[in-house]
Amino acid sequence: MKTLKDVNVGETAKVVKINGEGKVKRRIMDMGITKGVEIYVRKVAPLGDPIEVTVRGYELSLRKNDAEMIEME
Repeated sequence: MKTLKDVNVGETAKVVKINGEGKVKRRIMDMGITKGVEIYVRKVAPLGDPIEVTVRGYELSLRKNDAEMIEME
């Protein structure tokens, strides 16, 4: 299983599934990250947290914990 955290900088991957439950999962989905959407990893902070991505045409920063919940293809 590959997660968003495992995607390298400069790569694009497609969301397969969002793990987690309740408010956390809802918050991720509200940011536009849903099954089937492509996410481009723009950069990662020097200490690995947060991860900056482009999704649905806008830029977004995600914590490493949230990125681990997003399964990628």
